[in-house]
Parts: sequence; structure tokens; C-alpha cells
Amino acid sequence: MKRFVIKDEFYLDDNPFKILSGAIHYFRVTPDDWYHSLYNLKALGFNTVETYVPWNMHEAKEGEFDFTGILDLERFLDTAQDLGLYAIVRPTPYICAEWEFGGLPSWLLNKKVKIRSDDPNFLSYVERYYNVLLPKLAKRQLDQGGNILMFQVENEYGSYGENKNYLRSLKKLMEDQGLTAPFFTSDGAWEATMRAGSLIDEDVLVTGNFGSKGKLNFSNMKSFFRQHDKDWPLMCMEFWDGWFNRWKEPVIRRDPEELADSIMEVLEEGSINLYMFHGGTNFGFMNGASARRDKDLPQVTSYDYDAILDEAGNPTPKFYALQKRLKVAYPDLDYKDPLTKETMTIEDIPLARKVALKDTLYTLSQASSDFYPKNMEELGQTTGYILYRTQLPKDKEEEKLRVIDARDRIHVFVDDEKVATQYQEEIGGDIMIQQKNDCSKVDILVENMGRVTYGHKLEAPTQRKGLGRGMISDLHFVGDWEHYPLPLDNILDITYSSEADWQEGLPSFYEFDFDCQDPKDTYLDMSQFGKGVAFINGYNLGRFWQVGPTLSLYLPGRLLEKGMNKITIFETEGIYQTELSLKKHPIYKEIEGENL
Repeated sequence: MKRFVIKDEFYLDDNPFKILSGAIHYFRVTPDDWYHSLYNLKALGFNTVETYVPWNMHEAKEGEFDFTGILDLERFLDTAQDLGLYAIVRPTPYICAEWEFGGLPSWLLNKKVKIRSDDPNFLSYVERYYNVLLPKLAKRQLDQGGNILMFQVENEYGSYGENKNYLRSLKKLMEDQGLTAPFFTSDGAWEATMRAGSLIDEDVLVTGNFGSKGKLNFSNMKSFFRQHDKDWPLMCMEFWDGWFNRWKEPVIRRDPEELADSIMEVLEEGSINLYMFHGGTNFGFMNGASARRDKDLPQVTSYDYDAILDEAGNPTPKFYALQKRLKVAYPDLDYKDPLTKETMTIEDIPLARKVALKDTLYTLSQASSDFYPKNMEELGQTTGYILYRTQLPKDKEEEKLRVIDARDRIHVFVDDEKVATQYQEEIGGDIMIQQKNDCSKVDILVENMGRVTYGHKLEAPTQRKGLGRGMISDLHFVGDWEHYPLPLDNILDITYSSEADWQEGLPSFYEFDFDCQDPKDTYLDMSQFGKGVAFINGYNLGRFWQVGPTLSLYLPGRLLEKGMNKITIFETEGIYQTELSLKKHPIYKEIEGENL
């Protein structure tokens, strides 16, 4: 069996080994496209693939584990091994990754635990998860005939805490499940984070995360190693070759030649993992949010990342610029031409049917009642929307309402007429209404736009989604609420009523049918719709929002059927079109400052 060890260098079967790795997250790429992405990684000349493991997908519901379909980690690793790629696996409870709640399952918010700590209750949940996950990885270690070189203990913990007992506890849990391959931590490449986030005294390799200034960052790491009498190889575990995007902000681009220069600078002294090699897509509601003091900033559905491969997995100019430089510096690597996938256009797909949410609510959700509103976590829901309903007696001609502690975005309706839309910084502001009836139905549709992925707000109350303390009328809290959870995982159960029943301006579902005899990758043009989420044959492609910067959704050809297909749009602003198109290329909105 092969043997991988860490001494003054990385050694593979006693020979010095430079790790040339690229990040591909299996959970962001459809399974039938894994081969395409992994082949292109190998074609670049690289020898290793790196991936996180998202706890919140594998145990979305407490105690129920899923490793099928897009979550079939073992199939992903086997595909990589068949192509001759080694693997670095990061199975830590927290992953960041611009992923919903940093990969932590949201049901932890209902528990009395301190996350990312040595709290015995938190560790007991981690252990239960590891008891299922880690045996799948143990048998795929290099010395067991697999392809896994290393495992991460925790992710950028030095930017969150300094609880060494927590790190040691994670390491022991991993060892108890038979992980014997070398362990590592990854942190920002400066002393404070490396000191706080490492287990250097237990010979756990310290790696750095950065996207430029390789010599300077490696110099910082070497200085830290010397302080602890370590003669270790240098590795950038996350070399950021692009960046992620948030709503209302410009797309960030990086020059391919400048990037190639920066990567080659790193390779002069050490090993590298390109983050990302292929970014993929935050399908469904799995985008995260960036934490800010006054509000959170949700990220977009596309995780294109301006990476080496584009969102569909095809080579970008960065691929060719980097491969050209590698061929000069390392002529003996195994280079190939990359694979590319064709895209297609289908224009003017007509609207087949539509229905307002209010008219299909009972087929999509089962109501529960309580005097006080319950948040998403209390209702056992992880992501999506919730509609809250109550009755409001008329006390005077003009009433003042305020919605308290709702997260993240709300629409307020009185007797099926929209009276307000509020986002984070606006929620709590006055909503003036004039009731037409002695007692009115009040609906509040709340959207969870994504939990934070990084920083001090992971445990903040703002990560509990839905309606918090409730709604105030005059000066008192209103009681007696009905709750309608809308995770939209049963989208094909929609009941479409007659066109005469549809009411303009309300959150609605729109369905488009089209025939496709030669399915290919494509991009769903959402530029003429307001805000919401789109589905193909019941599969959640993710969120759209006309504020940009992305105005389309990537639709993998693997999700299309040969023959008839169904696109379903849930749109919340009352902005829609009677025709829909599929395009060959993604669509962007120009925002001032783009290409910075």
C-alpha cells in the first residue's frame, strides 16, 4: 500500500511530493458531472482534489443521515481515485465555505449547546455524526487502498476561538473512528490565528489560507514554525483564485495572468490547494451570508467564484494561463486537453399555468397554531419560507403595525392585499394600514435568506429565522398565530386553480412546460422576474433576485429529461413574465465597481 508522511517535506512512498490540489465540492456539482470536473483537474496537471463535508446536508434532520445522490461522498472519492487523483478531506463540523450556517445543522440552534467548543453536548452531536461519516472515510485512506492523504481537524478556528481542548476532542473523535492519515489545521497565515487555531504541539500540520503574496505569507508561517521547533513543508490550503458574490454587489474578477503569477510564486516554496478549482452552485436554499454588525449580507446562488472552471465545469482563461505556466516549470506532469460541455438555447417558453400562494397554501403546508409565533427552528424547518397568519380587529380608521424580530425579509398582507415589504434594516418600522373590514386577516410571509457562514454571529439570535417576538398593533403584541412552513420540498404538489381566481401582485407560482430532445447545460433567464426561487422537474435550482449581480440560474443538462420538462417559479414580488427562455451563457447585471 502507498504511504504518505509529513516530515521536512511531504513524502509519498519515501519520495518528495508536491501537492497540487484543487477544491471541488461534491455537494455543489451534480453527480453525473463529477467525472467532468475531476478529469479537468487531472488535465491541468494536478494530482489531488480537496473537498469539505457539509454536516447540515448529511444530517439535515436530527438523527437522519443521507449519503445518496449529490451527497454520495464515497462515489465522488472513488471517481477521483479512478482518475488517479489523491484526496484531501475536510470533515470538520464547521466548514464556512459560504455555505448555509457554515455547514452546521440549524437544528443545533434549538439545543442548549455552545457550538465550536468543548461543550459535552455539542461534542455528543458531533460524535453521533462522526460515527456515521468517518467509517466511510477510514476505509478510503491511502494506507487502506484508498486515495485520502490528509484530514482537517477544524476550519479556520483561529478566526473564531482558541479552545485547544475542543480541537483535541475533535482529533480524538477522528482517531477513535480509525483515521490514521496525517491531520492538519488551516488558518489565516499570521501569528494570532495560527496560534489560536492550531494544535502544533501535537504535531498537527499547520497550513495557511490566502490568495496572494505567497512569499510574505509563507515567511510568516516559517517564523511560526521556528518558534515551535518545526521543520515542516509549506502549504496554502486555500489559495483564493477568485471570490464569491453577494446580492446587490458587483461581480469580482481576477486577471488570469496575474493569478498565474501568484500561483507560481506559491509553488516555488510549497504546495497548494486552489480554492476553488470548480465552484459549482448553491442549489436550493444553501447559500450562506456574510456577517456584518448591523445586518447580514446573503450570497447569491451561483458559486462560480471566478474559478479555474466556470460554474458549469468548463475551463476558463485561468485554466489555460495556469497550465501554460505549469508546463514550463514542471514539464514532467501529466497534462491533457480539458473537457468542455455544450450549452443550449430554448427561447420563448410559454407560461402554462399560474396560482397565487394563498390558493395552494393548504396543499404545500400543514398548519400549526400557537398563541405566540414560533420561529423556523422551533417548527423543525431548516430553510425556505414561513407564512404566519392572525386575525386583527379594527380599532380605528388607521392602524399602526410593527413586525418585531423577523428574519430575514418579510411581506405583510391585509386581507390578501400587500401593505409592506421590509428587509433586515427596515423590519420594525411603522406599517400604516386602513382596514376595510371589522376584522382582517393578516399574513406575514417571511423568507430565510441564508444564515451566516463565518465570524462572531454564528451563535447570534439573528440566525434563528422566521417571525421572532411577533407583530405589534398599536402598542401591544398580537396573539393567536397560524404557522405554515414552506420549505418548498414538495413543489410538485401545487394545485393550480382557474385563471379567474388568480390575483395579481401576490406571491405566486408560475409553471412552464417545454420539450427538449437533446438536453444540454443551459442558463435560466430570470432577468424579467422579481425575486424568488426556481425549480426544474421539482429540483430546487436556487434563488434569483433582480437586484443582481446574477440574473440567471445555471441549469445542468443532467437535470433535464429527454422529452417534456417542467420549470416552476415561485415569485414573491408580483413581477413575472408570460414567457421564459434558456440561454447559452449566464446573464449578469452591471453594477458600479464591477471587475474590481
